[in-house]
Amino acid sequence: MPAKFSNSFEFEQPLWQSGIARVAGVDEAGRGPLAGPVVAAAAILPPRWAQSGLPAALAGLNDSKQLTEAQREQYFEFLTACAEIEFAIAAVDAGVIDEINILQATHRAMNDALALLSPMPPHALVDGRPVKTLRVPQTAIVKGDARSYSIAAASVLAKVTRDRRMLEYHAQWPEYGFAEHKGYGTAKHLAAIAKHGACPIHRMTFAPLKPKEAKLF
Repeated sequence: MPAKFSNSFEFEQPLWQSGIARVAGVDEAGRGPLAGPVVAAAAILPPRWAQSGLPAALAGLNDSKQLTEAQREQYFEFLTACAEIEFAIAAVDAGVIDEINILQATHRAMNDALALLSPMPPHALVDGRPVKTLRVPQTAIVKGDARSYSIAAASVLAKVTRDRRMLEYHAQWPEYGFAEHKGYGTAKHLAAIAKHGACPIHRMTFAPLKPKEAKLF
């Protein structure tokens, strides 16, 4: 069996040793939902943690999808309060997603998050495939959110930020149940769309919201 991925500084350390002290992990949340924004985050962790290990408050840090909501919230509070961590979060809303497509919107959010770091970091670790439009040199890592602490941190920041935004939208449009499914295409969400139609945060270019083209005979 292949070795199970575990979080580490495996990808950060060679960059730190080469003199690049500010290595940003970058990840996104919300590519697949039918509603709401796509959110990206960038996180720069201190190189000294390679020797000292993660602080106790971050023990068990992992890909946000592998964590409970309570764990994500706990990590988020520490990541955003720790003076040694640089971070930035950016979102692209549904209207722009419909204009430029979800892939371009995701990449825009990533670049916006990196641009909010001052100065912009000299290197980024990206979850998944390379991002052609990324404004800084990058290392793309398959399953990176489960293999790099920096990307895992960005994953948590993006996920919690987006989930909190969806709770705000739930207060505005409770009939859709955004608090429960966060905009994903669950049976309840699809039923709500069928009953109430779309609301302003729905992605109108996503099936089943996208109008079907008439067949040509």
